[in-house]
Amino acid sequence: MAEPAHLRGTLTTPKIVLLVVAAAAPLACVVGTVPLAFALGDGAGLPAVFVFAGVVLLCFSAGYAAMSRRIVHAGGFYTYVRLGLGRPLAVAAGLVAVVSYNAAAIGLTGAFGYFARLTVAGWGLTLPWEVWTGLAVAVVAVLGYRQIDVSARVLSVLMAAEIGVLAVLDVAILADRGLHALPGASFQPHTVFSGALGVSVMFAFMSFIGFESAALYGEEARNPTRAVPRATYASVVVIAGFYALTAWVAVGAEGPDKVRGSAGEQLGNLFFSLSTRYVSSTMSSVMQALLCTSMLAATLALHNAANRYTFVLSRDRLLPARLGRAHPRHSSPHRASAVQSGLTVVVVAAFAAGGLDPYTSLATSLLGLGTLGIVALQAAAAVAVVGFFRRRDDGHWWRTVLAPLIGAAGLIASTVLLVDNFPLLTGTSATAVNALPWLLAAAAVGGLGYALWLRRGRPAVYRGIAADARAADTPGQGGSAGPAGGPGLRPGSADFDPAAPGPRV
Repeated sequence: MAEPAHLRGTLTTPKIVLLVVAAAAPLACVVGTVPLAFALGDGAGLPAVFVFAGVVLLCFSAGYAAMSRRIVHAGGFYTYVRLGLGRPLAVAAGLVAVVSYNAAAIGLTGAFGYFARLTVAGWGLTLPWEVWTGLAVAVVAVLGYRQIDVSARVLSVLMAAEIGVLAVLDVAILADRGLHALPGASFQPHTVFSGALGVSVMFAFMSFIGFESAALYGEEARNPTRAVPRATYASVVVIAGFYALTAWVAVGAEGPDKVRGSAGEQLGNLFFSLSTRYVSSTMSSVMQALLCTSMLAATLALHNAANRYTFVLSRDRLLPARLGRAHPRHSSPHRASAVQSGLTVVVVAAFAAGGLDPYTSLATSLLGLGTLGIVALQAAAAVAVVGFFRRRDDGHWWRTVLAPLIGAAGLIASTVLLVDNFPLLTGTSATAVNALPWLLAAAAVGGLGYALWLRRGRPAVYRGIAADARAADTPGQGGSAGPAGGPGLRPGSADFDPAAPGPRV
């Protein structure tokens, strides 16, 4: 049976939300990132910063969702930049996306191995981190090879567990402290603007990494013109609300004037300490185990995102064409997934052979690199939305102009903060590690040069860049969704022009 070049639409909105929120690793973020933001940022003002980041990203989502109602494609940033900013920048964005999502996924496997070793050692079983990382790679490889519905079912269980355990902690603190668990000081200007506000903003935006990946599942959604926008909005609201509330009750539990010091002393143990104090030591042990599954869920979600970028760029012959075929039965990007798994094995093996620490070397460096690249791509996509609708007559002053520009401003500021604070993000002063952002610059410049060469040397390939994005000019019309909802408008059709004027919405 011949392998198809397109993925099959089976995902519903809730399943896409699970895939997207899982990439943000809520429990891992709360345990690992929130204490750092308390200690190094603006302390008790962090909950307000999470709300601010959520509002900015909702503005970004307004334009992102408007575009996803008109374009159905598995290319995410690559496709949106192509349609809004042109082919050369699209190739640059596509290669940056491949580097960034692969880096983040590989970094998380190192973090999983590190924390799994510590957690299980506490139960009396001592195994090297390489064993646990190898287990994570194997699980992700199997699930990534299969149809996306299988990943969604696994993630639904893991997500329910990790959000549930933090919800129990939030309720326990609220029950014990009452209204004192929600101190108004966290939203007072003198608190929010105290300390290193820019550091808090940086940590807040990086905590949302993955929310933008809903568009990657456009070809696999049953009704993409509805499912993708709804999943994008829902993901931002869920993530922002969850982080802001949990950080807020942590401030209430420790006290607004003490939370910075407590977080600085305890760092990753802060929430385990709160769980022991307000719930039980057993709950803390459960939280430690779920921290590992949170990282596994995020690894799977980012693996799925990475292999879809590889799949789409290969389908467009920008990467080896063999990787751009879908499995005839699972309708998954199985070859791209296998290559991503192989790359993970090679990188992890290199770090292990060098005797490097899985967390302070592997995880922090590659997660930092991936985070920077993804935030920069979010900023580019926000600008691309404005460019896309500028050539159409169905734009809207808020949804397709002002809101995405506000989102772009916030994301560009966050990108600058990430570059400026990259040593803080990676936790090391090593020159080699802190030079990693140059890999993203090299990918972007290389992509631009490659596209310009294609324009002159291989014009057919150049014209084919994101040429099969399916127009969906009637919002909410499932018929444009391809296999699940109808044929959609295809390249070569006289009606196919994603940038052409459409009906005003």
